[in-house]
Amino acid sequence: MSKQSKRREALLYHAKPRPGKIQVVPTKKYASQRDLSLAYSPGVAEPCLEIDKDVENVYRYTNKGNLVAVISNGTAVLGLGNIGPEASKPVMEGKGLLFKIFADIDVFDIEINTEDVDAFIETVKNIAPTFGGINLEDIKAPEAFEIEKRLKEELDIPVMHDDQHGTAIISAAALLNALEIAEKDISEVKIVISGAGAAAVSCTRLYKAFGARAENIVMLDSKGVIRKDRENLSEEKAEFATSRKIDTLDEALKEADVFVGLSIANIVSPKMLKSMAANPIVFAMANPDPEIAYDLAIKTRDDIIMATGRSDHPNQVNNVLGFPFIFRGALDVRASKINEEMKMAAVKALAELAKEPVPEQVNIAYGETRLQFGKEYIIPKPFDPRLIAKVPPAVAKAAIESGVALSTIKDWNKYEDELYERMGSDNKIIKLLMDRAKSNPKRVVFAEADHLDVLKVAQIVHEEGIAIPILLGRKEIIKELMTELDFENDLEIIDPKADEQQDQLLEYAKAYWERRHRNGVTFFDAKRLMRERNYFASMMVNTGDADAMVSGYARSYPTVLRPVLETIGKYEGVQKVAATNLMLTSRGPLFISDTSVNIDPTAHELANIARMTSYTVKMFGLKPVIAMISYANFGSSKDPHAAKVREAVGILHRMKPDMVVDGEIQTDFALNAEMLKNKFPFSKLAGNKVNALIFPNLDSANSNYKMLKEQKGVESIGPIMLGMKKPVHIFQLGASVEEMVNMTAIAVVDAQQKEKLQKEKNRKQK
Repeated sequence: MSKQSKRREALLYHAKPRPGKIQVVPTKKYASQRDLSLAYSPGVAEPCLEIDKDVENVYRYTNKGNLVAVISNGTAVLGLGNIGPEASKPVMEGKGLLFKIFADIDVFDIEINTEDVDAFIETVKNIAPTFGGINLEDIKAPEAFEIEKRLKEELDIPVMHDDQHGTAIISAAALLNALEIAEKDISEVKIVISGAGAAAVSCTRLYKAFGARAENIVMLDSKGVIRKDRENLSEEKAEFATSRKIDTLDEALKEADVFVGLSIANIVSPKMLKSMAANPIVFAMANPDPEIAYDLAIKTRDDIIMATGRSDHPNQVNNVLGFPFIFRGALDVRASKINEEMKMAAVKALAELAKEPVPEQVNIAYGETRLQFGKEYIIPKPFDPRLIAKVPPAVAKAAIESGVALSTIKDWNKYEDELYERMGSDNKIIKLLMDRAKSNPKRVVFAEADHLDVLKVAQIVHEEGIAIPILLGRKEIIKELMTELDFENDLEIIDPKADEQQDQLLEYAKAYWERRHRNGVTFFDAKRLMRERNYFASMMVNTGDADAMVSGYARSYPTVLRPVLETIGKYEGVQKVAATNLMLTSRGPLFISDTSVNIDPTAHELANIARMTSYTVKMFGLKPVIAMISYANFGSSKDPHAAKVREAVGILHRMKPDMVVDGEIQTDFALNAEMLKNKFPFSKLAGNKVNALIFPNLDSANSNYKMLKEQKGVESIGPIMLGMKKPVHIFQLGASVEEMVNMTAIAVVDAQQKEKLQKEKNRKQK
């Protein structure tokens, strides 16, 4: 994609379907006149009077306690500099989005049109009653220091300048763990800080709080080493000035143990790196390009422990590990400020989490067999689901113990459960899916590549590194569409009907005929069928010329399924294939099966559908909790339709006693954990959050999934094929580009998983 195309795509993302990235939505019923009379006049007067009696009641009757202001004047936006408050708004909205998806915190972004420190502070103070916390963002130094300092002194709600403290907290956690691995004492190590802005100052202060000694620290700015004998030093720079008679980064790095880069790209040479002490710790955090390239650093020193700000290398120092969870903990105990104790508690929580066994969900998301504490894993991954239950409690406890909390938490286990529950509305599963696909992209054949939307999908997955597309279709049309899309590449384009493909076509036809000649298929039939793209694509996957296949955008589901079944067939032990749809809902991910294949499955077939669904749920790194759905509950009806589901459950309980599956059960009981536990405490589902529903027939599964997918805020991925021997996935007719991108990522992950299983099988056979 050209630079202009990427620019256009970014602008469209922010502009459509409605401008911006965040919105305000009601949290109370508003359908009736009675609802409205409670929401506004006259009912709204009652909480107003209660707050007037005691201002603390504002936390009881309004959203103040879960509302953070993200505030900027646009003077230091990303690497763009002083671009003004309006131009900073997309960034502030983005910060609001991160607050919501990672910690379920609501945000109003506030852009203030002044560079005057006093005016800025006065504005924030005047609007502070609206909010439970203030997140300062993208304000240039040195003004940022004074603004934060004064607001913290003058307000009774948490205030944090994330540019200062976010990087400090995450890098401090990484530093503690890196020092442990290197077997070095923080009080003894020599530390070099490249950069003297807000982040660098805050980092250095926090390192000192953990025991680093001032005499062992050297800080550099654009003029070189900050020395005590330099004139006109700011208060912050003077704090870290060294008495050592050195001037350059080259000199500072000799025998240094730690390098922390918060400056510019490519200022550290291999020679400098070699001059550092044994087991050097290098945090090169300049973005997008670090102070020394990761690959170069690793090649130069095999004893290095390295972190960057980038997601494509191990040990990403990412502020999203910090600010959502710090504010979450602060808000939940009504902290009056975010103090050093709370920041240090966050550091320790992050450092400790990296040492704990990593959930399979995280391993799967990052394409790892087993992430474990070590040189390439010193801080948690940003999408580790445990962060929400680890960091906020640590911060909240520190707030209580340091005396800045106005409320307390009595049951910490219950609090952790509540934190996990908050994340039900957050569907990181797509991000996890994409990251997993990118870790080991596979060859995916697009059987309908001469359709514009399908080609758009191929372009996206190619440029994002999700998959390696093979384009099937009429070559001249594909090339024309590629020109239209600015899709420049040397990807393989195949037209099964073209003369140059005849040798391959004959090879596939022969293989297909040998497989199907006892089913009435002649060699002539086989050659004719191979000219059809779904047969040709299926054979590419079957012979190993492609790793996976996607199709179905322009043809009905059965039309695409038939060639796939005839050529590739079912996985060993599978009697009938099926399909599941992953629904991303406000309660979290929910799998619905069988949505596309089996019209009226038997009890045994239902049991197999449940087993295949369980495999797929695990592929996404989730623990399957499966409800077998009926109109009846646990034997309340003797009708054959209910009995079929009951029989399927019995089969599963006998054959797979470790599976968390039960039924027959009605959908509302399956999805309402409290109702289920109260009415049916004996059920295997009691105390578990159901994440998969197996419906008794195609009518019910398909209707429910399609009704659900049309609800606001619900996203569907699928149908995901279950039980195929090779990775093949079929789009819904007329699927959107986004849906097809997601399905392509699933095809890649499926291919990765099947490859992994095959390797394990081969190893056992040896």
